[in-house]
Amino acid sequence: MTNINSKHQSDPQKAQAKDKQQTAVSTTVDNTSMTELTTLDWERYEDGTYSPNCYINRELSWLQFHLRVLAQATNPRHPLLERLFFLIIFSSNMDEFFEIRVAGLMQQLNHGNLSYEPDKMRPNEVLNKISELVHTAIDEQYRILNEEILPALEKEDIRYLKRNELNDKQSQWMKKYFIEQVMPVLTPISIDPAHPFPRLVNKSLNFMVSLEGKDAFGRDINLAVVPAPRSLPRVIRIPDELTDGKEHHIMLSAVIHEHVGKLFPGMNVTGCHQFRLTRNADLELSDDVEDIAKALQGELDNRRFGDKVRLEVTTNCPKEISDYLLDEFGLHDNQLYRVNGPVNLTRLLFDFDIPKLRFEPFSHVIPKAFRRESFDKGESVFTAIRRADVLVHHPFESFHPVVNMIWQAANDPKVLAIKQTLYRSGKNSEIVKALAAAARNGKEVTAIIELRARFDEASNIEVANMLQEAGAVVVYGIVGYKTHAKLMLIVRREDNKIRRYVHLGTGNYHEGNAKAYTDYGLFTADPEISEDVHKIFQELTGMGKAANVNKVLHAPFTLHTKLMSFIEDEIANAKAGKKAHIIVKCNALTERKLIDKLYDASQAGVKIELILRSMSCIRPQVKGLSENITVRSVIGRFLEHTRVYYFYNGGNERLYCGSADWMSRNLFHRVEVAFPVEDPNLFKRVYQDGLISYLKDNVQAWQLKGDGTWHAIQPKAGEAPFIAQDYLLQKIINV
Repeated sequence: MTNINSKHQSDPQKAQAKDKQQTAVSTTVDNTSMTELTTLDWERYEDGTYSPNCYINRELSWLQFHLRVLAQATNPRHPLLERLFFLIIFSSNMDEFFEIRVAGLMQQLNHGNLSYEPDKMRPNEVLNKISELVHTAIDEQYRILNEEILPALEKEDIRYLKRNELNDKQSQWMKKYFIEQVMPVLTPISIDPAHPFPRLVNKSLNFMVSLEGKDAFGRDINLAVVPAPRSLPRVIRIPDELTDGKEHHIMLSAVIHEHVGKLFPGMNVTGCHQFRLTRNADLELSDDVEDIAKALQGELDNRRFGDKVRLEVTTNCPKEISDYLLDEFGLHDNQLYRVNGPVNLTRLLFDFDIPKLRFEPFSHVIPKAFRRESFDKGESVFTAIRRADVLVHHPFESFHPVVNMIWQAANDPKVLAIKQTLYRSGKNSEIVKALAAAARNGKEVTAIIELRARFDEASNIEVANMLQEAGAVVVYGIVGYKTHAKLMLIVRREDNKIRRYVHLGTGNYHEGNAKAYTDYGLFTADPEISEDVHKIFQELTGMGKAANVNKVLHAPFTLHTKLMSFIEDEIANAKAGKKAHIIVKCNALTERKLIDKLYDASQAGVKIELILRSMSCIRPQVKGLSENITVRSVIGRFLEHTRVYYFYNGGNERLYCGSADWMSRNLFHRVEVAFPVEDPNLFKRVYQDGLISYLKDNVQAWQLKGDGTWHAIQPKAGEAPFIAQDYLLQKIINV
């Protein structure tokens, strides 16, 4: 691949690059389970650190996760509409990847081509590799769409019709629809000295129109841009009377393309080509801002017009048009992506529901402790929590107990105060409504709202305003440290004594996420944990030294140090000839010191099993370096989101659930909490369901090799297929 600073390639260079891309991606979808060790020429330095080639580049590892998501679109085990949904998820993931990760690399490049990662890859090297892999992945995405998904949908009478596939009546309907619904909101913009190229919004759909002839003022105008307003649907259902009630649709881009000439009366349209520009969407706030909400609001306005990072056009867009756009946006040829279909598949969302083409629905189970038959007259959720800790495993178990607990607290005369962190909740959240009701009912309600939750900033500002209007105390956390911990504290007066009830989670207080993400939540009235949570809330709202917590692990203060010490304990046990075992399940592992300590542990003989959804900078199964480390990733119906840390500890086992991934940002730049699971029954349940079942998965799991490639795991000869998520669905919903 050419350097990121090169301009437009010649066709032979493109062909050569494509051959290399195909080779690169083929290894990521190889359906074999690899067990042999990788040989690597690595070093351990005198200061205990390891050479750069011991680490996988973070951005490339992140990209590999997206490729594993794309692979789900070809998985015959998934129902057809779910396969289409995985294609849409991949497009959405790619948007964010370019808006944040690629944009960040480009900023590094502009600031001196430095490397901040332990692998020491320079930003231009990473950008070139990303371009190589993504070009091939996008070609594969549209191949899947055009050759697999759309033909299969057509067999089910679900069609996305092209302009030339409409019959006469449908064509007349489309013309009327354009004139009545589309044309009134379109604004064609000519490109001439008086009308420079318009400033286009991030990820908006636009059309470059080439013209012949003179306009009303006698000007020879050759080009115009037609932005498609976001208020218009991108997929339009053709009326039932024209399709015999079938699910037939047409894209907005086809409607505009067919009738774009009506926007330029008296002129001849010689070409109409859709394109889409992606911009840097990351937000930057200085540590000395006086008003986070006001500063964020200004940054949100700027997000729509950040630096350009990617241009998408269709495959039939002429080279002179794509070159013109690249020059206009200051982009280079390997930042151009040609797609064989709509330039934005994220807007291909379907509003039809055909059960046989979707995952089988299920009822989210209410935990036995919270079921109505478990209560005597006058008892409440607080009674259940006093009896024993309650663990909830989403989405298999319902999120309703969390919502119900806050509503009960809002209306309970014995409840004095409610304190809660909100990272992503949504402005229509039942939890937010319950907190507002509690404030109106005279409870002392404190909400720690993290306004900087990426892409939820605007929603969180609305939530903050709503709660403030209801009388709640709203705090925006600590400048420079995102509040990512998932904590709820309810203070209740019982028999003239104060008792605290706590909920701690691995996922956000978001009802929608709880139906699609795997997460754990713990309800407890344990006095020590309750005191720890109380201290953390005091720390977040007040001033003073770091909270001196007892049972929970607390970032940015104790979590990293404790994790390092736990690994050290396993190393000591291994060296003493004792059993030593670590299992970690989280979203990502990128923090160098933890990786180095795991390498040390592997070399000491500690068995280390990592279940990482997305990024892994650690190289497992490298001879002499990480022979005792395995890394797997499970991609399936639900988004894996639980964070569980297990240490054998010489038989005195430790098990924590928490909000933190093993990343520098979580451990040093965020407020995070990991909580112990101490009840023996709950401990066993998390260990078996949350860890061992995922280590047994031989259908939806992928294994990482030491060379950085991922391979889909298949059942061995004579081995029964085992899917962790399906197993948990059957096990939990049948309790």
